Amino acid sequence: MTNQAVRMPATSNQQIRIRPACAADRPAIMQMLQSLPAFKPQEIVVAEEVLDSYLADPGRSGYHALVAELEDRAAGGYVCYGPVPLCEGTWDIYWLAVDARAQGRGMGTALLRSAEQHAQSCCGRMIMIETSSRTEYAAAQWFYASQGYAVVSDIADFYAPGDNRLIYCKHLV
Repeated sequence: MTNQAVRMPATSNQQIRIRPACAADRPAIMQMLQSLPAFKPQEIVVAEEVLDSYLADPGRSGYHALVAELEDRAAGGYVCYGPVPLCEGTWDIYWLAVDARAQGRGMGTALLRSAEQHAQSCCGRMIMIETSSRTEYAAAQWFYASQGYAVVSDIADFYAPGDNRLIYCKHLV
């Protein structure tokens, strides 16, 4: 995956620079994830493990990680994704987050599109995204639907009583 600029929505003439995450991005990514109220502390621990696995050995981790840069070149958004083991052409979006100060600028869309394009270039045929049904995730649920993802599974009480597991899917071909 090479560095690329992605045009933001028509409301802006700015471009968002998307690039592979690097070790220098780790503090900003972790701060971003910790500052977003939807993520529980145990979710942050898992996100950190996944990020560290990628940063330690991107080629062997099974993950891909991209950042969207803010004006100061710091990570303002982050996506972690990869092929699903033992599947043919199925990919997962594991983490997608945009710093609260940068939301509404098109970073989430740019990151998701970059991940989709990369997956498709590697013969990816579908992308899955798992999220919670909790109200804290309503914005994420709306975002995924607005990007062409459909709920294909709703497992009641999966994470906890009253907290369903929603699985979204988008076919790339």
